[in-house]
Amino acid sequence: MKLPSLKPPLVLVNLKCYNESIGPGAHRIGRAASEVMEESGVTIGLAPLYTDIHPINRHYGIPVFAQHVDPVEPGAHTGRMPLAAIKSAGAIGSLVNHSEYRLTIADIEKNVGALKEAGLLSCVCSNNIATTRALAALEPAYVAIEPPELIGGKVSVSEANPGIITGSVEVVKEINPSVRVLTGAGIHSGRCVKTAVDLGTDGVLLASSVVKAEDPAAVLRDLVSLL
Repeated sequence: MKLPSLKPPLVLVNLKCYNESIGPGAHRIGRAASEVMEESGVTIGLAPLYTDIHPINRHYGIPVFAQHVDPVEPGAHTGRMPLAAIKSAGAIGSLVNHSEYRLTIADIEKNVGALKEAGLLSCVCSNNIATTRALAALEPAYVAIEPPELIGGKVSVSEANPGIITGSVEVVKEINPSVRVLTGAGIHSGRCVKTAVDLGTDGVLLASSVVKAEDPAAVLRDLVSLL
């Protein structure tokens, strides 16, 4: 099944479960993302809570990812989130193996395969170069390199550890050049994003710098300002 295609660079904002990103907060960020995407031409996607996937997709015309998905068929699976549900709600893909929701390699492989079969994108999170190498072999749409010690901080991975970015880009090109690389953890400025792209990535995955901002549109404008 043909997968959606997103123009790089991609700025993918994980809304997590912050108070600022639930319901009206998700709309506030969705509106800002839509405005900045239209102004700049840079692709800006959101990964909201499940309950906000449909309204964000419907109202703002931006790429929407789920934060997690369970590779189960619709049926007797209380509490699970089947792929058919996120696709019906308007998601074009899902995060997989975020540092706050770790999976085994076997489960990651199952999720990536199920997403691909459903025509959905997978963005699989990695914490080091060795893991990135293993994940690239699973053929996800994206691998996002995020050193966990930098997540939510004020120092970006592109500043603190550029080698993990270039190393990840190199092993992905070696294993499967069709897999795109995102970088995350501590991304908070246009300079962070520009450095990440200059190091060979296809964009960034971030959260708190946008979600916690009083003016998310201003932060997003800064993030894309040097692209």
